[in-house]
Amino acid sequence: MSSAAVAASQTRPFDQTEINWDKLDKTKFYAVGAGIFSGITVALYPISVVKTRLQVVSKNSTERNAFSVIRGLLKAEGIPGLYRGFSTVITGAIPARVIFLTALETTKVAAFSVVEPLKVSEPTQAAIANGVAGLAASLLSQAVVVPIDVISQKLMVQGYSGHASYNGGLDVARKVLRTDGIRGLYRGFGLSVMTYSPTSAVWWATYGSSQRAIWRFLGHGSESDSPPPSQWEIMSVQTGGGIFAGATASCITTPLDTIKTRLQVMGNERRPTTKQVIKQLIADDGWLGLYRGLGPRFFSMSLWGTSMILAYEFLKRSCTQEYLTHCN
Repeated sequence: MSSAAVAASQTRPFDQTEINWDKLDKTKFYAVGAGIFSGITVALYPISVVKTRLQVVSKNSTERNAFSVIRGLLKAEGIPGLYRGFSTVITGAIPARVIFLTALETTKVAAFSVVEPLKVSEPTQAAIANGVAGLAASLLSQAVVVPIDVISQKLMVQGYSGHASYNGGLDVARKVLRTDGIRGLYRGFGLSVMTYSPTSAVWWATYGSSQRAIWRFLGHGSESDSPPPSQWEIMSVQTGGGIFAGATASCITTPLDTIKTRLQVMGNERRPTTKQVIKQLIADDGWLGLYRGLGPRFFSMSLWGTSMILAYEFLKRSCTQEYLTHCN
């Protein structure tokens, strides 16, 4: 980082929340991070199940909203019904998260060094660097994420609205490989990239820029000589940024997510094209059909984003030598 950037960071209180990749204890970062994010996944996984079911429900189904889906699952299977496909997701989540976080942090450092000389505003710098980092991280992690999505989503909707039943994740994988080969596990890969990569880019860009906008609003601009913010203030701003980022990303990318989910859960014997999926959604519910599951997805992305970013920022602080020395 340039000497000018270092000097600037000393006058910007919000930069205390930015912890560079080179200052992290990588072993602890990955080990503690795996536990933290696994815990968050356990807590929020049922929302993904509900969202997925709403996106694939047939026109004549009685379960047309989140509450009816939850009631149906609880009545038929109890709490385990809300965790269909969970073992598959949690198994694939760890390598996917390692790839994502590594790419995110390393790309963010490189992107900031490129945009710094452009002399644009700090929120714009943060939006560009974080957006590029989020895009790159999502692209690299899709090789793991897509097969996990295909398997877990089939388990989430098995026996529902005419969908096939399976005996666990391995059974899904075997049947998909037998009928479609390896391509079957990557069904919807293009749409996944088109969905998750923009979602990640929008999420991280919005989070990075909104944080700085909030800090400026609170009087912590680049020329501010106010005292450093407290940990409570930092967490509050990060929470606000996470909620705003989740809301923005979910509203922009839900149509692509709905189409992708439908393509991934359909059986080989009735596999539709992307165009057919769009036509069917519009025929059933008009253009609002493309926003099926928006409520749960909005809630999930906002809640997941807020929980994830607070855990993520805490994880970064706890994995730096400076933080550990300060606490001792």
